[in-house]
Amino acid sequence: MASDEGKEGRQDTAETEESSRGIITRGRIGLVLGPTLFAVFLWIPQITDLDHAPRAVLAVTLWVATWWITEAMPIPATSLLPVILLPLTGGTDEETATMAYADPIVFMYLGGFTIALAIQRWDLHRRIAMTIIRMVGTGGSRIMLGIILACAFLSMWISNAATALMMLPIALALVEEVKERQLYDEESFRRFSKGLLLSVAYASTIGGLATLIGSVPNAVFAAQAGILLDAEVTFASWMLFAGPMTLLMLAALYLLFSKVLFRVTMQTETPPDFAKEELRKLGAMSYEEKVVLTIFAAVGTLWISSGFLPDAVPLTDTTISMVGAVLMFLVPARQQKGGLLVWKDLADLPWGILLLFGGGLSLAAAFEDSELTPWFGELMEQLEVLPYALIIIAVAAIVLFMTEVMSNTAVSNMLIPVAAGMALGMGVDPFAIMALVAMTSSCAFMLPISTPPNAAVFSSGYITMDDMVKAGIWMNIVAITLTSVFILFWQPVVLAGP
Repeated sequence: MASDEGKEGRQDTAETEESSRGIITRGRIGLVLGPTLFAVFLWIPQITDLDHAPRAVLAVTLWVATWWITEAMPIPATSLLPVILLPLTGGTDEETATMAYADPIVFMYLGGFTIALAIQRWDLHRRIAMTIIRMVGTGGSRIMLGIILACAFLSMWISNAATALMMLPIALALVEEVKERQLYDEESFRRFSKGLLLSVAYASTIGGLATLIGSVPNAVFAAQAGILLDAEVTFASWMLFAGPMTLLMLAALYLLFSKVLFRVTMQTETPPDFAKEELRKLGAMSYEEKVVLTIFAAVGTLWISSGFLPDAVPLTDTTISMVGAVLMFLVPARQQKGGLLVWKDLADLPWGILLLFGGGLSLAAAFEDSELTPWFGELMEQLEVLPYALIIIAVAAIVLFMTEVMSNTAVSNMLIPVAAGMALGMGVDPFAIMALVAMTSSCAFMLPISTPPNAAVFSSGYITMDDMVKAGIWMNIVAITLTSVFILFWQPVVLAGP
């Protein structure tokens, strides 16, 4: 037995060293490749025929994206490059490049992460996690299914960012509980933790596809359809179209993760009532837990209901998030001096993720300011020569991979009108191409900057860039396949144009 354990230890060490060597090699390649791509695209204008400013933004984006993917430099540090390179190259001015780091969504994250810290500080996340395990069962796949369904349902009614921020501390508590109970061997636990946390991100994104209020591109599509085609897209008609596809994507996510990418084998049998026993050990809720839960529930309720408030009430997701965060410092605690949180608690805040997201927003702002986005629209118009089915697949792939490095709001606002014109010129239903752009611009899974949920789970420390790229590319393929099939066969039945 001791000999076997020694062999396993040496094997784990060898695998870790091999993985480290791979990361170092990839980083060295990226260190050279990023600036090389930057120089080629910036100094050889014939490649793109772009004016200087948009060409500079494209070159900077290639450099930054390469270093993000290869981790040639720490990811948060790479996220500061737009502040340096965009003004120096003339891609955009310094104010545009830097203001993105103070975008409202960054502050929404700041507030959400602060609320999560309070939940963890008073062990509320552990109580919620045990309640979920008690409801769905103790198997790894059951826990994953419970998280997927909870995230998807919430994301139908509130922003995917808010959903991920609400569910992340609960998922982390589940991970810690499984680790503490030693339910899996080391490799199975690694797969379980990564699969569960990526499920939070991806299910939060997928759930928002089902309703008009679940994702900004959906609302953009409905608005543009009314303006360009004088057609009404109702809440019910969109849900009839997108709801079945959302369910299939969630099923694909669950099966892909639980049966293929992150399949686990339990090391020990878990008593079916262990969650009930753990809840008993936690005892009655403390005053601090009750107050944190009340604030957390209030923030969640406001996130859900804010979209239904009249326009005269300027209550945004960011405002709600920051109110919740400030209350954590304002409401006094009984078990410590000061509030439920004290300032030193913010040392554990994932500041690097805020820089990462700011870097992505800075590039997106430069895309708009330099007028680089219309160039992508012109590229799409060249697809008119292809057969209709290939156009659907090509547009889905282009839009999805554009959204990996750009705001889905920017992509949908720019490409939906282009898609309408292209479809009308071809004599096909413009609803099809417009709906396709709306759906695929919400489905980006490969990079932390692609969507707010991706950024949120990347902050956990359990997920590496490699993990997200490898799992995300499979989900991208699923998204392209399903959206193409639904546009070709289901959209003409339930969401045909006027």
